[in-house]
Amino acid sequence: MIQPDSATVSSPGLTSETPRYPFAALVGVPDVQLALLLVAIDPTIGGVLIRGPRGTAKSTAARALADLLPGAPFVQLPLGATLEQLVGTLELQDALRDGRIAWRPGLLARAHGGVLYVDEVNLLPDALADVLLDAAASGVHTVERDGISQRHAARFALIGTMNPEEGELRPQLLDRFGLCVELSNPSTAAARAAIVRARLAFEADPAAFVAVHHLQQQALRQRLQRARQALGALIWSDEIVAQACALALQGGADGLRGDLTLLKAARAHAAWQGKTAIEFADLQAVAPWALAHRRGGVAQAGAQDAASAITPPWQSAPPQRTSAALPDGAAPQASKPQGPLSSHAEAAGEADWGALPPQPVGVAPPLAQVPGGWPTPKP
Repeated sequence: MIQPDSATVSSPGLTSETPRYPFAALVGVPDVQLALLLVAIDPTIGGVLIRGPRGTAKSTAARALADLLPGAPFVQLPLGATLEQLVGTLELQDALRDGRIAWRPGLLARAHGGVLYVDEVNLLPDALADVLLDAAASGVHTVERDGISQRHAARFALIGTMNPEEGELRPQLLDRFGLCVELSNPSTAAARAAIVRARLAFEADPAAFVAVHHLQQQALRQRLQRARQALGALIWSDEIVAQACALALQGGADGLRGDLTLLKAARAHAAWQGKTAIEFADLQAVAPWALAHRRGGVAQAGAQDAASAITPPWQSAPPQRTSAALPDGAAPQASKPQGPLSSHAEAAGEADWGALPPQPVGVAPPLAQVPGGWPTPKP
């Protein structure tokens, strides 16, 4: 039976707790912000894993996303949770006494339509992690006990965070996360100062800090809602599917899950940018997050460097990109992106497009060049 205090479950606007740090006020983590938005647009991507050292805003970013989903629950899975707490239980005593089946929802059902957050996911028991990732990818879960089956919706944005210094995630589980974003400590004093100033301002007066970013938050909510509505109208052309598979192959991704995730993430990226069609630039923008952790290791180059190193075999020059900036409160327009939540692909296009020597795959010649800075595929 689920105890009332077994997890953190809240809905924006329904509690009197201290306001959450605004998503729009996050500083220095544009990759994390965009990856979280993509999973919120299309939860079937399979969640996002945020890896990084202590104190790099991993938990803050995860909690902030929930405020962009009006009325959506935010559920945090505690490390000590049991399988019954996660999936729910069928109360057989009620069935024996009253002749009816009583189902007690678990955390998966309570997170439906919102965010399910797992801190230190690398320390989570494998049995729980398997069930969690299955539900995140399929959007449904089935509880079975003593011949009785209960199927329920479990469509949520899964966010896992971990500190690699505390242990790695099993490769089998790592592969189950749709996207993986690597965080590092700020590299300059100016970057650290900007983060510290924002945090001090929030702690001094949370309500005032949230009010300052209210318009930005509202614009993000509206843009996110438009992207979710537009998702179904975007289809994968044969050319896009071929390009995605070529990127996965030249990136050395194990299995086909990376190909599927890459296509879903690219579609969500196109929806976020307000496009009417999925382009190669969308694939390139999300490829490092969808593929790098599926190459037998998680040591990945910076997302921008990795994206810029991916060149399709039929293309010798970087693609021309168009993306949509987000003016305050305005709908996306086809213009150059600006700000931390703009297209990740813009930065990717500024890097060097020089090629590395081709790497053989088995006895066949390579289809394309291995992206620079990514780990060497396992033999």
